Amino acid sequence: MAYNAIGKRVRLSRILRDGKAVVFAFDHGVEHGPKDFPPEHIDPRVILKKVVDASVDAVMLLPGMAYLTHEVWANKTALIVKVTSKTNLRPEDQRMLQSVFGYVEDAVALGADAVAATVYWGSQYEDAMLNMWFSVREAAERYGLPCLQLAYPRGPAIKNMYDVEIVKYGVRAAIESGADLIKTYYTGSKETFEEVVKVAAGIPVLMSGGPAREKPIEFLKDVKNVVEAGARGVVVGRNVFQHKNPAGMIKAIMSIVHEGKEPEEAIKYVE
Repeated sequence: MAYNAIGKRVRLSRILRDGKAVVFAFDHGVEHGPKDFPPEHIDPRVILKKVVDASVDAVMLLPGMAYLTHEVWANKTALIVKVTSKTNLRPEDQRMLQSVFGYVEDAVALGADAVAATVYWGSQYEDAMLNMWFSVREAAERYGLPCLQLAYPRGPAIKNMYDVEIVKYGVRAAIESGADLIKTYYTGSKETFEEVVKVAAGIPVLMSGGPAREKPIEFLKDVKNVVEAGARGVVVGRNVFQHKNPAGMIKAIMSIVHEGKEPEEAIKYVE
């Protein structure tokens, strides 16, 4: 009996509760360092509590952070455990490589609903990250865990990683490598992101939130565009934890993704 197929379906439904999801990404402490966080959010429990209390659909954490903050998220939101990462302390020519930061068994032990791993498509280290990805996917399949691929086109040959043709290529590679969920870059318009969603061939696509926007309304407009383009939601970090009202931003984003509100209406949550 294919018990794992049922497990994957059940866990995906916890993340995509109505077929859509807002995921709070919180792996920046490793990838960017503590400088990314305002002083009031240096303690990870503070920002996570605000986000979880605002009813975010899922949080994406590295294994150590999931362990450290379990009393904040447990039984309150879905958990995605990211098992690859990298620091910016390493030599610059090595920064296009993700490293092992945990194992699928860690995610299972923590009670995760999914695992996540990054592939920098186009990197000179693409092959090494693919080996990691397939190891993760193979183990996750045994346990019935969905796999979220952070499908990021990055590398010395890529001039514009937001170019629609480049993003589409990364998404195609993600579905060809067995991703159950895909996080990728916003291409700048509803029309171009519709092309990205079509390439995914039914695999749920989530927009990567990226750097904090100077005007929150601009980010909310991006969210509206990608949802209207057929994306299933967003994975957002800096546009929430660097905002003076993180809970309000989560509520604003949730209202667009789940209720179809206009950005001009949703912005009221943070004003």
